[in-house]
Amino acid sequence: MGNPSPGYSLTLRVETPASITVTSELAAAVGAAGGSVTALDVVESTHVGMVVDVSCNTSDAEHGERIRSSLDGLEGVEVRKVSDRTFLMHLGGKLEVNPKVALRNRDDLSRAYTPGVARVCQAIAANKDDARRLTVKRNTIAVVTDGSAVLGLGNIGPEAALPVMEGKAALFKQFAGVDAWPVCLDTQDIEEIIQVVKAIAPVYGGVNLEDIAAPRCFEIERRLRDELDIPVFHDDQHGTAIVTLAALKNALKVVGKKIEDVHIVVSGVGAAGHAIIQLLIASGARNIVACGRQGAVHQGQDHTDPHRIWLAENTNQDNFDGTLHEAMTGADVFIGVSAPNVLEEQHIEAMADDAIVFAMANPDPEVDPIAAGRHAAVVATGRSDFPNQINNVLAFPGFFRGLLDAHVSDITDPMLVAAAEAIANRVSDEELHPGFIIPSVFDPRVAGDVAAAVVNAAQSN
Repeated sequence: MGNPSPGYSLTLRVETPASITVTSELAAAVGAAGGSVTALDVVESTHVGMVVDVSCNTSDAEHGERIRSSLDGLEGVEVRKVSDRTFLMHLGGKLEVNPKVALRNRDDLSRAYTPGVARVCQAIAANKDDARRLTVKRNTIAVVTDGSAVLGLGNIGPEAALPVMEGKAALFKQFAGVDAWPVCLDTQDIEEIIQVVKAIAPVYGGVNLEDIAAPRCFEIERRLRDELDIPVFHDDQHGTAIVTLAALKNALKVVGKKIEDVHIVVSGVGAAGHAIIQLLIASGARNIVACGRQGAVHQGQDHTDPHRIWLAENTNQDNFDGTLHEAMTGADVFIGVSAPNVLEEQHIEAMADDAIVFAMANPDPEVDPIAAGRHAAVVATGRSDFPNQINNVLAFPGFFRGLLDAHVSDITDPMLVAAAEAIANRVSDEELHPGFIIPSVFDPRVAGDVAAAVVNAAQSN
């Protein structure tokens, strides 16, 4: 059984006798079953009984049932109802559309709609660029997926992907004021996806590609960047790369090493791994070994995928041909964007002194962070329950805010590097230590810093 998590948060409505000790007894019963109480709310009270809402975090659905049984086992206590708080949050979706202008009378209506709107339409017909100024295109992006590589869930389809895309859109608005809308496509054909996105592009100021499986995602992004006049950003690649580089910059400060000198091992050569390696090289890294399921990528292998060919030509300068485990010996940095539990403690112990370990597979990292911490100087994961969470939300809201503000259509390496530097610089020298190399996802200053850095980089090109 894992640790209790807000992702499995329940509220149990419990009928109890009237007693001054009943709430403490309820809390004790939840604790005895391994749950973590987050709230106890009395919703009804009479001289003979009470109704109490017991909110608690559990580890999974079966754990929730054990907590229910523990409460039911108390004398005089009956659980009326169990509500899953995560499902309740998603009830009816997490987004809505609200007008920005008041429609109070005929005068307002005549300007917002007919007949006044016709003049605005004619202005855009005469100059399509005015759509960026006079419509939602100015501040709206499409969050596009085919549902083929969702979180750690895999190919679950467009309907099942929608809650994730809604959440992504909510984060865009919450952190950077960017209006975003989910576009979940019922096709996994490359040409169909490209044509649909091109067809809906007039409404949007940018496209955020999300959870599209490799290698299709590479071709889709490349083609859309070539064929559209708005920026196209694949967050699984470039958002991950930005935040990884930001964390690495600060981790290297902690251990007193330079990016051009360190030996880096990357586990995972899909979308995220490929983008991370590209950005590391753009930032000066020289010694990178990329490992897939068959071990190190190197020249001389029979690669047909152009991205594997690029990795073979641009990494692994010594043409090392061993396994991931063998590659770890003497490495300064490990970056994992692959699969759970591919490393053991002994492999971290075999790394160089003052090693850096980024085990970012979710929900279970490549190596136990606690075990890694016994040997590495800095450890980071993608999880929120360990220090140094490497989370894309630090990058994508501010990055798109900057793209929209700069009115650019192309995304360049200098923009990505500038965004990473802005995130890294949000951690001051006084704050920086092995347990704090990356700012909190709730730091309200990060998105603005990233946006400004992107605008500056765009204007410098």
